[in-house]
Formats: sequence, structure tokens, C-alpha cells
Amino acid sequence: MAKQADKNATEDGQEKPAKSRKKLFILVGIGLLALLLSAGGVAYFLLSGDDEEAAEQEPAEPVKQVALYQALEPPFVVNYTDSGRQRYMQVSVVLMGRNAEGMAKLNQHLPLIRNQLVMLFGSEEFSTLMSPEGKEALREKASLAVKALLEKEVGDPVIESVLFTNMVLQ
Repeated sequence: MAKQADKNATEDGQEKPAKSRKKLFILVGIGLLALLLSAGGVAYFLLSGDDEEAAEQEPAEPVKQVALYQALEPPFVVNYTDSGRQRYMQVSVVLMGRNAEGMAKLNQHLPLIRNQLVMLFGSEEFSTLMSPEGKEALREKASLAVKALLEKEVGDPVIESVLFTNMVLQ
């Protein structure tokens, strides 16, 4: 009987440490799993919060539309009298806008635009056109004149600017 008691004691001693180790591993595993899940949740909320803020900031910035160009063909040819000599200016003009609908409406008024530009170009002094500042001033005047004309006819300036793609003075 003493031998059986010793056997039971040794078996119970071996089983108790094994059972307590299993419980320890299970508790540690559950603790690690809980820690990982909470860390994952915190990371998700932090990262998703940044995306929302970035998404909110993007629409606040105006998105620039693609530029659309309308060439006025044929080039304008204007004659001047400067110091008793005949002078000529040939200029190729392109209208730049960003609204496709407005640029389509612009095509209906091309004869009016051409007339406005011919009158503007003919009213300039040839000597002022020889300098880069004079050419830039003429381009700005042309932009304002076309915008004003389109504002009157269409109700919207439509174009952003008038561009000179080629200019010959002789």
C-alpha cells in the first residue's frame, strides 16, 4: 500500500505541473492574442483617421482642368504706316480656355472675335510693338477684349488668355 501511495503521489506530482503548464501557456496565448488584436485595432483606427483627413483636404484644393486650345486660322495680317513706310505684322493667335462647353460656344462667335482682334491690332503703334513689353501689352489687351466680347455674347468669359504662337513684324 505504501508503494501505491508513493505511485499516486508521484503521478499526481507529475500531472499537477503538466496541467499548470498547459494552463499557463493557454493564458499567455490568450493574453498575446488580446494584445495583438488591440494593437491592430488601434493601428487601424489611427491609419483610417489619416485617410479621412486627407480625403477631406483634397476637395478643398481646386482641381485645375486641362487646357483647351482654339487656333484662329488664318493668321492675322495688319498693315501700318510708320515714318512714311509701309510696315506689316503677321500674328498667329490661339485662344486658351478650360471649359469644353464654353469652348464649343466660342466657335459660333469666331467672326466677331476675329473682327475685334483686327480692329485692336490695327489701332496699335508699330514702334511700340517692336519691344517685348509692347508685344506682351498687346497680348493682354487682346485677352481683355476677347473676354469682354464673350462676356457680352455668351455670358461667360470662356477663355483664360489669348496666346500669340507666331509674330512677324517687318
